[in-house]
Amino acid sequence: MLTIKGITIRLGGRTIIDRASATIPPGWKVGLVGRNGAGKSTLMKALMGQIDPDDGDIDLPRRARLGYIAQEAPTGTATPFDTVLAADVERAALMEESETCTDADRLADIHERLIAIDAWTAPARAARILLGLGFDEGMQAQPLDSFSGGWKMRVALAALLFSAPDVLLLDEPSNHLDLEATLWLESFLKSYPGTILVISHERDLLNTVVDGILHLQGGKLTLYPGNYDGFERQRAERAAQAAAAKAAQEAQMEKLRDYVARNSARASTAKQAQSRAKMLAKMQPVMAMIEDPSMHFDFPSPGEVRPPLITLDLAAVGYAPGQPILKRLNLRIDPDDRIALLGRNGNGKTTLARLLAGQLPAMEGGMTTASKIRIGYFTQYQVEELDGGSTPLELMTRAMEGATPLAVRGQLGRFGFSGSIATANVGTLSGGERARLALAMVTRDAPHLLILDEPTNHLDVDAREALVQALTVFEGAVILVSHDRHMVELTADRLVLVDGGTAQPYDGSMPDYIDFVLGRNQPADADAKAKAATAPRKDGKAQREEWKALNRKVTESETRMTRLQAQLDAIDIALADPAQAPKELKGLAFGELGKRRAQVEADMEAAEAAWMEAVEAVESAKA
Repeated sequence: MLTIKGITIRLGGRTIIDRASATIPPGWKVGLVGRNGAGKSTLMKALMGQIDPDDGDIDLPRRARLGYIAQEAPTGTATPFDTVLAADVERAALMEESETCTDADRLADIHERLIAIDAWTAPARAARILLGLGFDEGMQAQPLDSFSGGWKMRVALAALLFSAPDVLLLDEPSNHLDLEATLWLESFLKSYPGTILVISHERDLLNTVVDGILHLQGGKLTLYPGNYDGFERQRAERAAQAAAAKAAQEAQMEKLRDYVARNSARASTAKQAQSRAKMLAKMQPVMAMIEDPSMHFDFPSPGEVRPPLITLDLAAVGYAPGQPILKRLNLRIDPDDRIALLGRNGNGKTTLARLLAGQLPAMEGGMTTASKIRIGYFTQYQVEELDGGSTPLELMTRAMEGATPLAVRGQLGRFGFSGSIATANVGTLSGGERARLALAMVTRDAPHLLILDEPTNHLDVDAREALVQALTVFEGAVILVSHDRHMVELTADRLVLVDGGTAQPYDGSMPDYIDFVLGRNQPADADAKAKAATAPRKDGKAQREEWKALNRKVTESETRMTRLQAQLDAIDIALADPAQAPKELKGLAFGELGKRRAQVEADMEAAEAAWMEAVEAVESAKA
């Protein structure tokens, strides 16, 4: 049992955790959630023993092994496989001792212990964990220093999972993972036998893995049983109860004030008024649930532009001449498209995003873009490269050169930067606030196409939900690269799988893709199905001609519906007031007008049916 007893933690003269208490039952998997800056990582460091609470205690089970990822990623010439194996310190020490031990009794004890800890299956378990986190057999044998920082952190995570501690502490474990590795991690954690406390902003992970949610707010901890959706319901109920209690108390206080005001001056009621005044003074105000008014995203409207925005026709893209990363790219993007790019890290999703953003040229084939298109491209590098010594107001003023101060303030306000936060140094902002600022910067020109490459890494759950809502009402097109499948499911209308050196439409929903990745519900010919899902359908020219014909049908149907609606309106005017009837309907009898209306209504139904059929055909062509 992990017990937190009234701990208080102060940093820089500010109280971060304030007499917080919680008890986590043995074997429970608990998600630690709270707004950015609430103190989640501070609490985790206290549990790790990296900082000492100013007051209170943290109790762990006796002889329990505590595991967490070190802040620095592993480096050196050792391979990921060797690094993970070495994480089981006891096994490594016993294996080394067994090679040099000459005492028969001691050697027997060593082998007995090695059998007890299942040491002989360790290589297979290490390889399986690395494979789940995206390391194929060749990558497992490469030196650590050949990998990027993100991949090194995956090795650190693999080593921690392999060591199998009794209490596992995880701080945003999916930040460096793609969707495929995140799905594997969820499956692993769900079956993990020990206690888990995980800081995560992944709604799906918190719904799939955990037994309870530990909510940190205002320095206090509250443990809610159930998954994240259950926590949201319980929190909403508490908010409603708090609001009702606050409203009832305010009504009661208003009655008391009114009584005191009316009766204090009269001798006969002065005593009662004085008594009520004392009661009023002693009443403790009911606090409403705290909400963050800065949790706000509002993308500016881009205005209209003629489709298509971008068309790729057998295009290729890469970084070195003659060595394309992706080839045979056929893709059309229209103003209302919402496309999610799927595929493992390293398959070329970011490369395709950079091609669409204009940061990489097409090596071969065709790429055409609308003449006046504006593109906003968000990446994590922009968050990391923001000038920490400037304020949001200064950065936006420089970015919107020539704009009025009102326009600059307005763009910042769309993303919750108003008042003092607009003039605070960027270096003092939380990761989530910097991510919002970067989004504000890349959308300052009201882009027609918004390309978001992992926009949620620094955002808490509530901020992610706000981003989903903003994207839902955004009037431009969206290209999304994200391992947050909740966001993908709610945002994307089309899925494109980047795999095998190309990118093709994925026939199926996000749950279908998840099943495919996890190998669930797959027919015997799963390979054939996977190939069919990514097979090219038509060449670029044929696809464009089909789109023109389908969109022409939609336009024709809409025009006919508009004309019929005008006829209905004219007949209704004639029926209501013959004197106001249009010229062509004047003098017609009531019965004749009724017949005409019935015929126009029938024509309208037929036109609506044709319009629906055309729209469905367009949607099918998009998929």
